[in-house]
Amino acid sequence: MNVIPDYQSLMLPLLEISGDGNEHLLQNIIELLSTKYNLTPEQRSVLLPSGTQPIFDNRVGWAKTYLKKAGLIEYPKRGYFIITTRGKNVLSSKPKVINNKFLKQFEEFNEFKTRNVQSTEDNEINDIDTNTNQTPQELIDNGFSQIENYVKTELLERLKNVNPYYFEKVVLLLLKKMGYGEFVETPKSRDGGIDGIINEDQLGLSKIYIQAKRFTDGKVRETDIRNFIGAMSGDTEKGIFVTTSDYDEHAKIKAKDARHKIILVNGQRLVDLMFKHGIGVQTKNIYEVKAVDNDFFDTDNI
Repeated sequence: MNVIPDYQSLMLPLLEISGDGNEHLLQNIIELLSTKYNLTPEQRSVLLPSGTQPIFDNRVGWAKTYLKKAGLIEYPKRGYFIITTRGKNVLSSKPKVINNKFLKQFEEFNEFKTRNVQSTEDNEINDIDTNTNQTPQELIDNGFSQIENYVKTELLERLKNVNPYYFEKVVLLLLKKMGYGEFVETPKSRDGGIDGIINEDQLGLSKIYIQAKRFTDGKVRETDIRNFIGAMSGDTEKGIFVTTSDYDEHAKIKAKDARHKIILVNGQRLVDLMFKHGIGVQTKNIYEVKAVDNDFFDTDNI
């Protein structure tokens, strides 16, 4: 299967298509390049880590932007681009590749790359941009994903080292934050029983039983699930079992085959939910990525 080309690899094909001298709509170019690279519908639908746009569309867009900043194409009107005289001259030289390193021969491109950057940082930033095949948006998204994964890993380690009773409180707090209603903590006299009960309605007519097990190693076994089911009274058919570890296959089968509806939450899913709902984490920085509002400059709307 062909791989999705990086944005630098798309620069030359994009310029070659525009070599006919006609005005081109970006979406049409995306379709043409997709066909050229024999991309499957599945590949076309792969999104950026942020989920905001298909990766291929994003890469074609950045290839277009960089060609524009180098003066090889220009925008004659909204949504369209056309090759420039410089772009035609580049094509006539029959380059084997067009990438960031190639574009650095043009002053406008270098000004674009170093604008508002301290001179002492220029070489470092340009080296990063020249050597990576990721678009700026991909760098942001992947950087965010790396930070998120680090935080989740650290969060799981912290959970494994807290007091077992505090861990139970964390689980109940999370479920409440997720909108499961009021909860009641049960006595701490037995480890294999029920750690909490969630009342799904104000009168307590519908209940969810909770078991939270903080494991530093090892997996939840079938006996743990059996004890949980046995501790559930006849007034509920629902249970949530949460652990910092994972479940062995016998435990999963036992939960699946039980007449009760048992949801198993392992350590990874637990920290995913905590991260999503802001439990045990705090926002450190907020970065806004802005784009030009094309509608603002649409004179027909004035």
